[in-house]
Amino acid sequence: MIICRYFIRLGMVAAIVMVAFLQSACDGQKKPSAESRYKIAGMVFQEDQFFRLVRFGMQTAARDYNAELLEANSLSKPDKEIQLVNTYIARGVDAIVISPLSATASITALKRAHAKGVVVVTYNSTIEGDIPTSFVESDQRDLGRKTGEAAARYIQERLGGKAKIAILAFKSNLPEQSDARTGGFKEKVLQLPGVEIVAEQDAWMAETAVKKAGDILTAHPELDILFAANEGGTVGSVMAVKNSGNAGKVVVFGTDVSEQLINFLLFEDNILQAITGQQPFEIGYKSVENAVKALKKEQVDAKIALPGVLLSRQDPENIRLFQTKLQQLIAGSTD
Repeated sequence: MIICRYFIRLGMVAAIVMVAFLQSACDGQKKPSAESRYKIAGMVFQEDQFFRLVRFGMQTAARDYNAELLEANSLSKPDKEIQLVNTYIARGVDAIVISPLSATASITALKRAHAKGVVVVTYNSTIEGDIPTSFVESDQRDLGRKTGEAAARYIQERLGGKAKIAILAFKSNLPEQSDARTGGFKEKVLQLPGVEIVAEQDAWMAETAVKKAGDILTAHPELDILFAANEGGTVGSVMAVKNSGNAGKVVVFGTDVSEQLINFLLFEDNILQAITGQQPFEIGYKSVENAVKALKKEQVDAKIALPGVLLSRQDPENIRLFQTKLQQLIAGSTD
């Protein structure tokens, strides 16, 4: 900034031009002008709080970088995902920011976009190969590992080091992500010799998870713990324990953060013990930011993995602080 002020005092045309140049360097990233406004497609595949906050992060970054954001939801349907990508190619978008449904099946459409000069940034999930310029995600194994550490402490302190555990995953939806989360959880709880995994099934939507978890509770009356690898599975597990009258006998450890799950942690029924949440707003923001940087030929990280955030029933003050922050983000997303 000293150099910038020096040139301003010179009062010469050449100096003014130089000041303008140096000022952009002093101020950091320069946003594109209205004439060069980038058109970015932001795609989600599900309508839950995680993806709503991802979208809000995208919207905020698009405003900050003066980009036009075109939003869409593939509704977890591969055919719709392909249709949307093809539509955005035809509309001449500069970049596509997407959480692909499949590491392999999503390649063809995104490869076609890449061949047309469209920058591809993936988040939450990605595809094989080098088509994405950048991939922004949570550290998936860390999400499971942190919850597993909390569960292991509970087992040692409350259950004498022994526990029967059932798992609700989402392997048939996103196998790599599901395996990383459940693998991180198992890595920690199976360090205790008295722990046994008695069931592992897929159920990532709350309405499906209620039934699956209920069936598991019926089949395994000896069960101590349900672990769910995503938001819907966690909500469904809590409701199944409550509905079956197993509150006080079976507890739940889960993944992701929502207003509902935070309330479950604060309820006196003592069912939900801990969750490890992602940072969806940051994921959405960073994904659009990296798309803009790539379009401006700036260097971007090929992969960014954000750590999980553990919220435990044992630390209600931290839960309430996080709840306040989450409510502020949600309020901002609806403005």
